[in-house]
Amino acid sequence: MEKGTKENPWKLKTPPQTSDYEMYQDVKDGKEVIVCVVGKTTLLYDYQCLKDLQTMLKNHGDWMELGSADEQKPAKEGTVEAWGRSTDNPVGGWYGLKKGLRGRFGMYIPPLMEELGLAEVTHDAKGNKMRAK
Repeated sequence: MEKGTKENPWKLKTPPQTSDYEMYQDVKDGKEVIVCVVGKTTLLYDYQCLKDLQTMLKNHGDWMELGSADEQKPAKEGTVEAWGRSTDNPVGGWYGLKKGLRGRFGMYIPPLMEELGLAEVTHDAKGNKMRAK
């Protein structure tokens, strides 16, 4: 059975390896999305973020801090989280699609990138980083 479907989601852990969550690919309102299920909370990310993040990391050429933060909190400059909401990224803003829950890009997308073989991610208690493969 193909992985990354609602019936067979990717089973992932946050970068510090402290929490489990699932992700799968779907289509919502005609747009390809990544559905992220964390406990009873469901977040949505633009599927295009996978290709865009890998390209940005390749251009960056080195490790980049993840810097995960909720939507209501500012993201630390120069982090994956900051890039995932920057008007300078390819979609011109948030890759998170669910208002109020658009943050945490730097927490949930990097492990999926690692699972798909697109990036390497560190797994320390704090201050995790990633780089393109």
